[in-house]
Amino acid sequence: MIDINLIRTNPDLVRENIKKKFQDAKLPLVDEVLEFDRLNREAIQRADYLRSQRNKISKQIGALMGQGKKDEAEAAKQQVKDMQDELAAIEQKEEDYAEEIRKRMLVIPNIIDASVPIGKDDSENVENERFGEPVVPEWEVPYHVDIMERLNGIDLDSARRTSGNGFYYLKGDIARLHSAILSYARDFMIDHGFTYYVPPFMIHGNVVTGVMSFAEMENMMYKIEGEDLYLIGTSEHSMIGKFIDQMQVGAHGIEERGVYRIHQFEKQEMVVVCKPEDSMKWYNKMWQLTVEFFRSMDIPVRTLECCSGDLADLKVKSCDVEAWSPRQQKYFEVGSCSNLGDAQARRLKIRVKGADGRKYLPHTLNNTVVAPPRMLIAFLENNLQPDGSIRIPEALRVYMGGKTQIG
Repeated sequence: MIDINLIRTNPDLVRENIKKKFQDAKLPLVDEVLEFDRLNREAIQRADYLRSQRNKISKQIGALMGQGKKDEAEAAKQQVKDMQDELAAIEQKEEDYAEEIRKRMLVIPNIIDASVPIGKDDSENVENERFGEPVVPEWEVPYHVDIMERLNGIDLDSARRTSGNGFYYLKGDIARLHSAILSYARDFMIDHGFTYYVPPFMIHGNVVTGVMSFAEMENMMYKIEGEDLYLIGTSEHSMIGKFIDQMQVGAHGIEERGVYRIHQFEKQEMVVVCKPEDSMKWYNKMWQLTVEFFRSMDIPVRTLECCSGDLADLKVKSCDVEAWSPRQQKYFEVGSCSNLGDAQARRLKIRVKGADGRKYLPHTLNNTVVAPPRMLIAFLENNLQPDGSIRIPEALRVYMGGKTQIG
């Protein structure tokens, strides 16, 4: 959510940003916010006047009664009552106007960074850089589920019976590999100075609306029937939500099959809350750590800059990390790094008190460290050997009991 002062002082900038995101249907929201803001400020001004007059007249009533001016005192009492009635009506209007403003502010997109390429959708995202040489082996690379089944490592049929489509059982060495990658990712990030958290898997509705846009909410959240609880779609939701209403003290296609798109997954996420002037530094550090993590397991990757039309409304800047698929001979998304500016902090009322005593809204960022099972797909395809076995890179062997391969 952007600062309403920006709409007041530079509405054309907000309109231009909406156009850059190809959301012209939202353009009327700017004028609507300005109008409700005008009405709200008029109501506040009128309410302040009524309170001062009410207090002034109330003080006169006792004096009038003491002077025996009963009729004048009664007239003054009626004035106070009329003012009180008008004040109650105005205060309700203030609440209504504020709610109308907030509803619109929640869907006006955040101001994107000047470096973001302009484009309508993900087809216009821009490749930034490649890391590692993408290799196409001389032998045929099977579909990832076929690889897992040959190694007796997955059971989709049983999962369909117990849970429906979009779920799976992993077993044996594949299940162990899944856990090993998560453990390695955990230690990799701890070694880079991050603190490891296991967050709540459910959050209240006010946290949901604070950390994500309504479009995202509809696409990725499950609500618990009869409860004000939602299952998180990523740890970012509860990790940023932990600061809600807090004042912090600063220091100064084909892949629809299989397990590519599923309802069940675990992933590890980097979450940073920082000073505004440091957010771009953290943004670059975070995606670089994901690249380093994948390269440590001999998986070629590239980074893709998300264009304006592909950015979620809260994001200032975002890039995807994509892994090489030898089978498809193309890259596919395995992670995403995003800078959300102060949007989440403003929605959740997160403030930081700096060493100089000044309060400010921090910037929030998130980035995927690793997201099985997509990570498994990239790992299996890039480490598949001619005999059908899977090579275990050196960095992962300690988490696999010293194994050098799965076969």
